Amino acid sequence: MKKNFSRALSIVLCVAMLATCLIFPASAEETAVSGTTPTRISVAVNGDPSTQKGITWYTNENTTSVVEIAGIDGTLATNCTITYEEVFEWEGKFVHKALVSDLTPGTLYLYRVGNGTDFSEVGKFTTDNDDDKFSFVTIADIQSGNQENFFKGAKVAQAAFDTVPTAEFMVNMGDFTDDSTNEEWDYYDTAMKDINLGTTIVPVAGNHDGLGVEHWFNNMFNLDTSESVQVKDGVNYSFDYGNAHFAVLNTNDVLSISIAQLNWLENDLNSTDKDWKIVFLHKSPYSLGKDAKWPDALYLQESLTNVLDKCNVDLVMGGHDHQYLRTKPLKNNKVNEDGTVYVLSGTAGAKRYEVREFLANHFMKTEWIDALTIQKGGYGNYWDGQDWDQTNQAYIGGIFNEISIDGGKLTLNSYVLSDLPTDENGEPIEGAEQIVTKHDSFTIEKKTGENKITFTGDNITSEAEYNALVVPSFLGLAAYTFTMWLPKFLIMVPALLKSVIVDDVF
Repeated sequence: MKKNFSRALSIVLCVAMLATCLIFPASAEETAVSGTTPTRISVAVNGDPSTQKGITWYTNENTTSVVEIAGIDGTLATNCTITYEEVFEWEGKFVHKALVSDLTPGTLYLYRVGNGTDFSEVGKFTTDNDDDKFSFVTIADIQSGNQENFFKGAKVAQAAFDTVPTAEFMVNMGDFTDDSTNEEWDYYDTAMKDINLGTTIVPVAGNHDGLGVEHWFNNMFNLDTSESVQVKDGVNYSFDYGNAHFAVLNTNDVLSISIAQLNWLENDLNSTDKDWKIVFLHKSPYSLGKDAKWPDALYLQESLTNVLDKCNVDLVMGGHDHQYLRTKPLKNNKVNEDGTVYVLSGTAGAKRYEVREFLANHFMKTEWIDALTIQKGGYGNYWDGQDWDQTNQAYIGGIFNEISIDGGKLTLNSYVLSDLPTDENGEPIEGAEQIVTKHDSFTIEKKTGENKITFTGDNITSEAEYNALVVPSFLGLAAYTFTMWLPKFLIMVPALLKSVIVDDVF
């Protein structure tokens, strides 16, 4: 068996080299899945990315869990440790999780999962080499309920790796599916299978992955939950990569974010001396999209940003509102060159939100905007510093982002993969191609070596501590809703009604 696996891995490596190591989306053709066939395979960041990975897969039958790891020459790795969780049933399928540790930093590994007899296709991942130069890609909000639109989202993710072949991991900002059902997660897997097999994923819990669909998110990925304040509607976790520290938040926590999670975040950000502090979350505090009029996301402008300001966070990236928006550096909700840049990532999916003009200068001041791109209804608008009625057809499509770090320099490039051109009947034009266009770019530069560790204690929240803070967390959100959000909303109502009646936009 091991000899056959070695040959298979060698063949895969040769094919990968011939394909210049790019990853290709799955075919629209579905193959039969047996009871022991591994599906929904993912390698997630889990602990130290230079030595550990968390692997998850599903089967239709209850089978044993086996992971095989090999070097690029196809030789099985014998110096790594694989720890298996007990297989458990979830929604009629069986979940397998394994933690691979003692890996060698800066190494490309090949792997496959199965039961010892039936195995998956061969995948690959790379461990962090701990230097201060690396890149990664981000997508957000595929949020589909049908196979066709999942494939559209997969094309955007594929375009990201085609554009940034050196990307070491992919961040998905949440809303993997629309209703988080077995059927939709199978659609997601069919479309994204080969992409997920070829990289490490950093998943963020979206509201469609957690609110009202408890435990789905945590059961889909093998994450380090040791410091998560709770796991039923998402997971908060953190990790270091190169000279950067990343904190991943769960904005489903008490509908927005709990006091317990804010306490965890402040301690977490103060426990690192890495040069860059970057936060990923789903609901974005700054937006002009459909959901930017509701208090759950807007509450983050008051609660979350206080922590981010105190801890000198450089970049916050989110999703949820299906448009691309980048702020100027903000501190205390004011433009400040020493503040944090917030990026609403745009959507890789087919559902796109236009600007709600009635929100401007109520919950989102236009003076905070540095870049804005919207793809909706056949047009692609962008912010020119004064308004959002500037049209560029090249901006109609799905968005992905590239973030590269090189010592004291961080660069974000954002791209649009154009929709496939169609004729007057809505049919694809024969021979037409989708084009990648860079629509935004910015760079942050800073002196390195200046961040200091100021917290060294235990950052684990007990169940009793969390439960004790649930009511105060709800009261904090309620107080914001009635004292700050509601007065602004009532002032905004006439403009909102005009938007609904005249423009049919709510």
